[in-house]
Amino acid sequence: MEQEFASTLLENAVTQLSRLPGIGRKTALRLALHLLRQDEQTGVDLGQSIIDLRKGITYCTCCHNISEQPLCPICSDPGRDTSTVCVVESVKDVMSFERTGQYRGLYHVLGGLISPMDGIGPDALQIRSLIERVDRENVAEVILALSATMEGETTNFYIFRQLGTRPVRITQLARGVSVGNEIEYTDEITLGRSLVNRTLFADSFSRK
Repeated sequence: MEQEFASTLLENAVTQLSRLPGIGRKTALRLALHLLRQDEQTGVDLGQSIIDLRKGITYCTCCHNISEQPLCPICSDPGRDTSTVCVVESVKDVMSFERTGQYRGLYHVLGGLISPMDGIGPDALQIRSLIERVDRENVAEVILALSATMEGETTNFYIFRQLGTRPVRITQLARGVSVGNEIEYTDEITLGRSLVNRTLFADSFSRK
């Protein structure tokens, strides 16, 4: 294959940068050339921060949020309400809820949503560890805080069925989050109100 650029080093940098989501080769080239215009230390610091990120970040053994320790700062915070667990799709959703300042419980990150079309089944997600957590810990309420999409609703229902007759209150976000919307794109005020005004998940069946 013919080399696109005169420099192999530039070619390699553009190829690596273009692997990032939302970054095409033109944008990757612009970023690479920008880095070349900066002082050498800027590039070194950027490279080192990425290396540190990959080597230093792991996942919380309890909630599966990103962490630098076995337990993330939220799970290890003695001031959090350990009786309430908010179930979210991704780490980004944890950040979204934390920015609202409306929630002081714990989280459980599934790592995705059930999507048969994409070949993602329940076993590919952290659902079993959620059920085990409810059985093991003194959890009084599970908040299903997933996106109001078909995949989110499917995952909500699956978790609801898996929890079965366990003595735990199962709630979901109030419908301030529009149908079809993803949590990360919902504004903080709406997200906070939806969390505070959450409703029993079982009630959604009686309205249908």
